[in-house]
Amino acid sequence: MARTGKAAVCRELNKPVVVETITVDGPKRGEVTVKIAACGVCHSDLSATNGTIALPPPLVLGHEGAGEVVEVGEGVTGFAAGDHVVSSFIYMCGKCRFCSGGRPVLCIEQGKALLTPPGGTPRVKDKGGQPLNIFSGCGVMAEYATLSVDNVVKIDPKMPLDRAALVGCAVTTGVGAVFNTARVEPGSSVAVFGCGGVGLNAVQGAAIAGAERILAIDTVPAKLEMAKQFGATNVLLAVPGQDPTKDIKKLTGGGPDYAFECVGSGALAELAYRAIRRGGKAVVVGVARATEATSFKPMTMVFEEKTLQGSYFGSCVPRVDFPRMLQLYMAGRLKLDELITKRYSIDEAPQAFADMESGKNARGVIVF
Repeated sequence: MARTGKAAVCRELNKPVVVETITVDGPKRGEVTVKIAACGVCHSDLSATNGTIALPPPLVLGHEGAGEVVEVGEGVTGFAAGDHVVSSFIYMCGKCRFCSGGRPVLCIEQGKALLTPPGGTPRVKDKGGQPLNIFSGCGVMAEYATLSVDNVVKIDPKMPLDRAALVGCAVTTGVGAVFNTARVEPGSSVAVFGCGGVGLNAVQGAAIAGAERILAIDTVPAKLEMAKQFGATNVLLAVPGQDPTKDIKKLTGGGPDYAFECVGSGALAELAYRAIRRGGKAVVVGVARATEATSFKPMTMVFEEKTLQGSYFGSCVPRVDFPRMLQLYMAGRLKLDELITKRYSIDEAPQAFADMESGKNARGVIVF
């Protein structure tokens, strides 16, 4: 059955988001409809509104959501009404060489679920009956969403949904970059460039992994104070236009073993690579604009055995990593409550985006 509810929509690039009443069609074969309880306001949603991530408007935003299944489509056996789920913005076909090899973030079929569920037919319409695109197969900044079963992960119903939503992007991207991509070793040193939602999770991921020295770097003092709460042992206030390499090396005893670029900046990716010590690994986590570029000296890669690597969605396997992250939270080891700076209603979505862009929030969450 079709359901109506409010949603945050990008109508035009580089314009504020608008809140509209939309109609969400019921699920077809292999799909579920979810009543969304909470959705994180992620920088990637902002990137979709300014064209950094090329998802054309009109676009229902949101990919970091959690809620309750209210209807299942034909052939669905792994989910039932009442199940609690978290959305996953990567479509996992389960059959290609990457899915079969345990790297679903690289699934070659992802293009099937960028703007609609995999079938290609829109499930969402505006009040005029015109179809709307949805963010990466999700569109969960809305009261209801219909998604492919390959874009949702079942979770423990004991888990608070406003906190569970965060593993749908920020937590898994940051912690996963530490656990899965870099495989940070106990006793090592780590530098994190950028202490927004993803960067803070890279910091706490490094702390959980047993890093001895964790340096957080940002241009905003308040974010550095927050980084201390998440496990940073040292902080560095970066000054735009000044090269902090010497300070980074000094604070990490000659350069970190691992560095994580969590902003989406070619210049910071270059800085992260320069800062790491011999044998170190620099991991690019932030999503940069297509016009961004970086450079490094190939000779250092050979003679110093440095590594420059990308990390998409924490190199995760959602059906494995989401429950693992939530178990860490339930065990008191992963901070999720502290990540939520402010909760908003759906009508306050434009303000939530403005607060995120101004750097006020570690994570804003829209609660339905």
